[in-house]
Amino acid sequence: MTQPSGHFMPPTRDGVGPSCVGLPSGSWPTMLDFLSERFTAIPRERWQARMAAGEVWDEHGAAVTVQRPYQHHLRLYYYRDVPVETPIPFEATILFQDEHLLVVDKPHFLPVAPSGNYLQETVLVRLKRQLGIDALSPIHRIDRDTAGLVLFSLQKATRDAYQALFRQRQVHKRYEAVAPVRADLRLPLTRHSRIEEAGHFMLQREVDGASNATTHITLLETRRHDGQLLGHYRLEPVTGQRHQLRVHMAALGLPILGDGLYPTLTPEGHIDYERPLQLLAKSIEFTDPLRGSVRRFDSARQLALAP
Repeated sequence: MTQPSGHFMPPTRDGVGPSCVGLPSGSWPTMLDFLSERFTAIPRERWQARMAAGEVWDEHGAAVTVQRPYQHHLRLYYYRDVPVETPIPFEATILFQDEHLLVVDKPHFLPVAPSGNYLQETVLVRLKRQLGIDALSPIHRIDRDTAGLVLFSLQKATRDAYQALFRQRQVHKRYEAVAPVRADLRLPLTRHSRIEEAGHFMLQREVDGASNATTHITLLETRRHDGQLLGHYRLEPVTGQRHQLRVHMAALGLPILGDGLYPTLTPEGHIDYERPLQLLAKSIEFTDPLRGSVRRFDSARQLALAP
């Protein structure tokens, strides 16, 4: 598997590409010591097993052994694994594909890319296995709990051209949500605030300071459901902070129905497939940087509780 110096990359395995970690300056006795300290959620014995199986490599393709002394300023490659991964009984739908771009309509509950306890049960890995395209990579992401549109790049050479659209805020995204109605709140409105991590890795919050998050919020219609007045909202994020729409709606006293994070954090693992988050990435529009034409894609999904 060794390739020329500086060009080694383990192949995709069962739809999963290798993970990479850079080695900083430090005084760890061995590579094993560094990895065990860096990734505290992974038992030391698991790293030992990976190394014994020859499944950890440096950037030159040399296998990393248990005894190998620590060497900074290298990259290490390895395959992530999840000991027990519960199948997610929902599938993404491909809406569009050309030689550069893939557009997918994602269901609720299915993560876009591997993280935490999710590996095979992700849109990215499923698509790599289905299509056999190792270069496939998400151009942007939406929350696991959110349904709707996600764009993927099929070629590394043109990927940044599409990613730049998001960095430069040249993509018009429209979401739909179902949430309570406040009679005293004048809509439409634009919410400006500063969003930062809330001290828990899963949560964000609004804090004082210069705004870094902007969302346009419009009430489309209302209806009563189980004695509660609900609103069907259009949400148009100008910026892309993590959990931005959920944080902004909760801060306005309009928590999105089915939200297990805002305003109250649900314990990890409490997933109720009968109560999906009522948030949908409904449409996305941009000028294609390669073709110069305007492109718009619309999700075929509907929110279950939309009026």
